Amino acid sequence: MGLFQQLTEKPWVAGHNRVVDAHDRSAFFLPSATLGLRIFLAVVTVLFSLLVVAYADRMTLADWRPLPEPWLLWLNTAILIMSSVGLQWASVSARRGAMDGVRAGLLAGGIFAFTFLVGQLLAWQELADLGYFAATNPANAFFYLITGLHGLHLLGGLVAWVRTSDKVWRGGGIEVDRLRLSVELCAVYWHFLLVVWLVLFGLLLFT
Repeated sequence: MGLFQQLTEKPWVAGHNRVVDAHDRSAFFLPSATLGLRIFLAVVTVLFSLLVVAYADRMTLADWRPLPEPWLLWLNTAILIMSSVGLQWASVSARRGAMDGVRAGLLAGGIFAFTFLVGQLLAWQELADLGYFAATNPANAFFYLITGLHGLHLLGGLVAWVRTSDKVWRGGGIEVDRLRLSVELCAVYWHFLLVVWLVLFGLLLFT
């Protein structure tokens, strides 16, 4: 009788407990924000990879004249590392529920990131004062393109940082999980930009 019931059972009825609501976000493995960031980072990785390949190919030509690396780039690199450390501090504090640590980490990360951008502009100004303009040499053009494109991505990250900081300082009415996710995504983006900058800086330094 059990076999007969299995053969005559209607699968669309028997399996009703296995139906997944397409609108239930818990059915997905990743939050939409996390998935969106991963896709965006993949696209940015391809973009910078193509830029590195173009740089390496172009520098083999005879008209390539490497420009001197401003000392400010070393200082800016250290500042960006500190910015990433601040965001990591905020992320760890968010997982522990320590809001004071979240605020302090976000504040430190944002200040260092803004300082990094200012430092990059000062490095541009220093090179311009020495006569290294974008139109003077292909190496100069690549330098401004690489640092400028990286700076634009960091500037975009500061927009997300402002929105996350607003949620943290507003406090009430914000879900803890959503707040923690926002902070963690900011930290991931900062770490990604730090790795990108280290690769680009190494490329500029050793070539």
